[in-house]
Amino acid sequence: MGAGDYYKVLKVNRHATEEELKKAYKRLAMKWHPDRNHHQEVKNKEEAEAKFKQISEAYDVLSDPKKRQIYDFYGHYPLNSMKVNKKEQDCDGRNNNVKEEKAGVVVETKLVCTLEELYKGCRKKLKISRNVVDELGKLKCVEETLKIDIKPGWKKGTKITFPGKGNQEQGGSQPSDLVFVVDEKPHAVFKRDGNDLVITQKILLVEALSGKTLNLTTLDGREIAIEVTDVVKPRHVMVVPNEGMPISKEPGKKGSLRIKFDVMFPSRLSTHQKHELKKIMRKDYKLSS
Repeated sequence: MGAGDYYKVLKVNRHATEEELKKAYKRLAMKWHPDRNHHQEVKNKEEAEAKFKQISEAYDVLSDPKKRQIYDFYGHYPLNSMKVNKKEQDCDGRNNNVKEEKAGVVVETKLVCTLEELYKGCRKKLKISRNVVDELGKLKCVEETLKIDIKPGWKKGTKITFPGKGNQEQGGSQPSDLVFVVDEKPHAVFKRDGNDLVITQKILLVEALSGKTLNLTTLDGREIAIEVTDVVKPRHVMVVPNEGMPISKEPGKKGSLRIKFDVMFPSRLSTHQKHELKKIMRKDYKLSS
């Protein structure tokens, strides 16, 4: 089965739901099952068997969320861990005679990324050690370097699966899958909230009243100037569109930058300062002298 063909085999789009996959499989399986089809397009039983095998293979992968994730990510899924007697598979997708080689326990490990790496994307090279069974049936430790392309906008919890790259156990088991789970390292300036970035900016009371230019360095190293012209009240939040995190599923789009202001009040004022403030503010607040 060529990589990238499973959706075409079942005649569904890449966003098909579980129910849509099931309906497509049943429709095609009824048509191509070697013991059931009598369709005029079927030239011989061998053709029906080959077509039915393709349909069953595609449904087996796409109907399983884990297998589908691996298939979508790599464009293929390793099927050599399961041997199926196609004559014993019915039209509901159940295998009545399945010989399955058990895989070891899936290994999950954290993949710590900085916020800059998740913003810009990067390639990480990771050296791993794992147990495999040699030709004599004994366990031995081997080392291997894996490459992981971090996509801009990936979030904490994103999983990257390497099929068959985990440990192997004695007794003929298949090597387990190795799964990396993205973890986000705390940033000194920015906090992430979904696709948005959040920053807390201290500002003097006089700046909150009269305005200020904020100079910020973005996660990709750009220097941006943000003009604060409105009066900033306590707990005020300023939203700067398109300066948040990239949205991984919508290339070219970003979330927002949210600036939370911490207005710093003076600890004390002189009598003269209080008098001058009253004079300035009297018109707005209609204060009496």
